Amino acid sequence: MAPKPAKKTYDEPCRALGETRTDAELDALVRGIIDRVADRWTMLTLEVLADHGRLRFGRLAELIGDVSQKMLTKTLRQMEADGLVTRTVYPVVPPRVEYELTPIGLGLGAAFCNVWLWAEKHRAEIEAARVAYAERNSAA
Repeated sequence: MAPKPAKKTYDEPCRALGETRTDAELDALVRGIIDRVADRWTMLTLEVLADHGRLRFGRLAELIGDVSQKMLTKTLRQMEADGLVTRTVYPVVPPRVEYELTPIGLGLGAAFCNVWLWAEKHRAEIEAARVAYAERNSAA
């Protein structure tokens, strides 16, 4: 019986660069963070808060655009639980709540900035690959 292939892990890009990751707890943390932040609303919330600083819920929703109140509330709660945003409630009527990135949130934003830089650098190649793919598969 042939040996079962090893399960791929998130540290493979690091190994491809010659680095090794052997900390199982760190691997689990990275997987959890990727699961949380690699979604549309978290990325957009991170970007808007990085660009505009402290914002009230309504203004944040307006700047993100096309996000439901329920989804933004869920996203902000997850981000707060992970230490990415702080939520400040002011004891006034009507209630005033503001959200702001923490230093950890700002650091994550900076890390994801590299994705934008990579996309900018490879834009033409990606677009060409998409066109070629569409042409190959439109005849099928």
